[in-house]
Amino acid sequence: MDDFIRVTDEIYCDYPQYVPDFVSDIRAMFNPQKNPGLAFSSLQPFVAYRSGRPVGRIVGIINRHANERWQTRNVRFSMIEFIDDLTVSRALLGAVAEWGREQGMTNLQGPLGITDFDKEGMLVEDFQLMGSMNTIYNPPYYPRHLEALGFMKEADWVQIRVRVPQEIPERYARIAAYCRQHLKLRVVKLTNRDITHGGYGRRIFDVLNAAYAHLFGFSAFSPEQADLFVSKYISLIDKQLIPVILDEEGEVVGAAITMGSLSHAVRKSHGKLLPTGWFHLLKALRWQRENSVEMLLIAVHPKYQGKGVNALFFDDLIPIYNKYGFEWAETGPQLEDNVRELSQWKDLKPQYVKRRRCYCKQID
Repeated sequence: MDDFIRVTDEIYCDYPQYVPDFVSDIRAMFNPQKNPGLAFSSLQPFVAYRSGRPVGRIVGIINRHANERWQTRNVRFSMIEFIDDLTVSRALLGAVAEWGREQGMTNLQGPLGITDFDKEGMLVEDFQLMGSMNTIYNPPYYPRHLEALGFMKEADWVQIRVRVPQEIPERYARIAAYCRQHLKLRVVKLTNRDITHGGYGRRIFDVLNAAYAHLFGFSAFSPEQADLFVSKYISLIDKQLIPVILDEEGEVVGAAITMGSLSHAVRKSHGKLLPTGWFHLLKALRWQRENSVEMLLIAVHPKYQGKGVNALFFDDLIPIYNKYGFEWAETGPQLEDNVRELSQWKDLKPQYVKRRRCYCKQID
């Protein structure tokens, strides 16, 4: 596992855009006590060696819930890293394919994790742009290797990057007022106690499961996964950056989870919280924020989709982003064919950046 973790040191030494994973998160991924996804998924990590030196890594994943949901027999690959040598990439992907075949799988796809909160999609464009702690960054030669090995496109994601406006666009303000007056919706900010002890954490994830159910490869979050994400991440984020929408009965019908970018802070930490990594993160979260904010997710319950509810998020967040000094906002990966999701950004003159790809190949 030490070699699995360290293999990225050499690969990314000349890539200042790369944001490393936390070492503790990598180790926790394979620990059943710390990763509830292992209750319904099988994982198998591999390391490629040449002359005793680690030159690549990969993880094979069989998500039984996803395969049942989509009626597939897919083995996923994740956390793939390799030097620029086709022999190495072929060996890694071949190892996962063989492992999947032994488990009765017929197709190899990825990069995908256990859930949509895991990093997914190999970067195929905009390698010059800064990465983030919740997305994959990889060298330009990675997709060339996949294509040379016969992998085909299965799905693409893009990210939306917008300059934070000084004022709320008139259309968003008008639609937000309509949602408040006619749909009887309201935006609230929760406390840590509301989220952890008041049950709002799981209620937010119930909305996520309903909103994302139709999306490519989605695997519903279990209550245990929701609890882990809430305790590990949401408790650390400034609650002013997490607007939650309630209906007239007080039910959660929408949520947005956003946070100030930690890309530079995580790079300075080298993926380690100790001895000084925690200070760089705390500084970026509280005292010296970066100039961009990451919109990790936006979810609206299906019964309210298409009614302009997202305008409530913009109406709430834009003044806060300005107060905090954020100049840019960037979403997480959005499926390129999710027209409804992409169209909501048009009033903000969006840039579509960092195209990512899920590849697939039939196992021979």
